[in-house]
Amino acid sequence: MLPAAARLHSEPVTRYQIRAGLVAYSYRKELGDKTMTYPDIIRMLGDWGIDGLDCTAYWFPDTSPEYLASLRKAAFKSGVQIYNAGTRVRLCQPTQDGQAAQVEEIKKWVDVADRLGASHIRVFGGNVPKDATEEQAIGWAVETMKRGAEISGSRGITLGVEDDGGLTTAAGPTIEIARRTASPWAGINADSGNLRVDGYNGFESMVPYATSVHLKTHVTVTAGKPEPADWPRLLEILGKSGYKGYVGLEYEDQDNSAAQVPGLMQKLRQVTRQVQG
Repeated sequence: MLPAAARLHSEPVTRYQIRAGLVAYSYRKELGDKTMTYPDIIRMLGDWGIDGLDCTAYWFPDTSPEYLASLRKAAFKSGVQIYNAGTRVRLCQPTQDGQAAQVEEIKKWVDVADRLGASHIRVFGGNVPKDATEEQAIGWAVETMKRGAEISGSRGITLGVEDDGGLTTAAGPTIEIARRTASPWAGINADSGNLRVDGYNGFESMVPYATSVHLKTHVTVTAGKPEPADWPRLLEILGKSGYKGYVGLEYEDQDNSAAQVPGLMQKLRQVTRQVQG
């Protein structure tokens, strides 16, 4: 038998530390009509061998310590990590009162994430107010994110602003928010399917700031023409950038999730295992 050190060095070297996850938003219809619960999703992920859950928080029945503890226990028993909490926080607020209100929302969700054992929170850029310039809107969003990151960072939790409509429809403004926030506790929740043109290049430009990732079934290359996503290509972009962490499937066809998500999760599990070497 080889000595322990020799056995260690003879094992295959992992190429990229990327893990498969599911964004709970994929089951928004079932969660909304209460035909499925978060513990149900956690048990399914455990059965499928999926690593983590991006726990979109919209459909929590409550955020009591007891409920959150029950989810954390369910995840532990199923071998699933709740790694992200998705919120409806909107960063772009033109007034100090509006910014303060969103900072309070971040503070609330930091506490929720901490109780769940999640190290990441997803936030949105928000809409550009009427008669405001994009530059002004970015400045307001940065102010909110800076203050939020101070709070989240004190608890070891990172904020990721998602490219998802409004101010963050395109990669450029999304990157500017993360760059100008200039905090080790702030980055981008990079969604591969939300960019409306030049999806692969736009995604690649965001990846250096990526703190969490959503994968969609389609990517838009030419404006208005989504095409089936090349997941291996997207994972290669992530891996070469040095990204280490979760990629979560976010399935958007709410009428077919029960039929389609299980197969897609197995595909995602397969491609993440392949890039790990």
